[in-house]
Amino acid sequence: MKEKAIVICGPTASGKTALSIELAKKINGEIVSADSMQIYKDMNIGTAKPTIEEQQGIKHYMIDFVSPDKRYSVADFKKDAKIAIREIIDKGKTPIIVGGTGLYVDSLIYEIDYPEIQFDEDYRKSLEKEVEEKGLENLYKKAVEIDEEAMKKISPNDKKRILRVLEIYHATGKTKTEQEAESRKDPEFDYYVYAIDWDREKLYDRINKRVDIMIEQGLIEEVKEILKKYDEFPTAMQGLGYKEVVQYLKNEITEEEMIEKIKQETRRYAKRQLTWFRKNKQTIWLKGEDEVQNNVDIIIKNLDV
Repeated sequence: MKEKAIVICGPTASGKTALSIELAKKINGEIVSADSMQIYKDMNIGTAKPTIEEQQGIKHYMIDFVSPDKRYSVADFKKDAKIAIREIIDKGKTPIIVGGTGLYVDSLIYEIDYPEIQFDEDYRKSLEKEVEEKGLENLYKKAVEIDEEAMKKISPNDKKRILRVLEIYHATGKTKTEQEAESRKDPEFDYYVYAIDWDREKLYDRINKRVDIMIEQGLIEEVKEILKKYDEFPTAMQGLGYKEVVQYLKNEITEEEMIEKIKQETRRYAKRQLTWFRKNKQTIWLKGEDEVQNNVDIIIKNLDV
């Protein structure tokens, strides 16, 4: 019998944190974050990182431990997350993996090994130059020609993942889809996968309100402090909510434009997350509109079956 682990995923602002903490209190669980932005130190407001108060005494792993100017790969995440999961199980507790980063979740539930690909700085610069000169759409079309299957899950606006598809092929001669298919193995743990769904308009309203709260809490000051603290321009500053503030600080857009842009890009991101998680056939969908306790009860009932 494999040891059990629960996964709670879904779009940004869907209520994953609140659900996971209530569940952890009920089943003696501890939480492993599967969020590619909450890993970074000093980036708290814009990542909606749970505060000490919000954590309510539940131990969280994989948050607040990587410097924003450092690279952190999916392979790094998988290795570290499995160490955390094993540590929780060895304590006699239940691991709850929580986050909205699809690649992180898939690396665990499908036991995908993402090979460490040698990063080609010159090739990356040539791609960036092509985006500047010809636009992202041109690279998107190239990526579709190389790996049509992978691109079904990637938005034409998702520059980071479009470049990644091209870089994988450039470095290995294999597509991202081929690599993932070759590396899938039987998962080490028995994952019970849940995702939180919302009526689209209600979710978008939650996102808009969350962005307003982030601005009130001091997101602009947070970005200023990060840029002061780190010598190199942090790679994490390309993250959603952060790059828009950087544009504002450079006087490229107004504050009103910045806020609207963050809201719009976050809504687009949520849409991509929903598309991603819907392709996972084992996922059980929970209604965001339902009481948190109701969803906790559903998870516990399935766990005991």
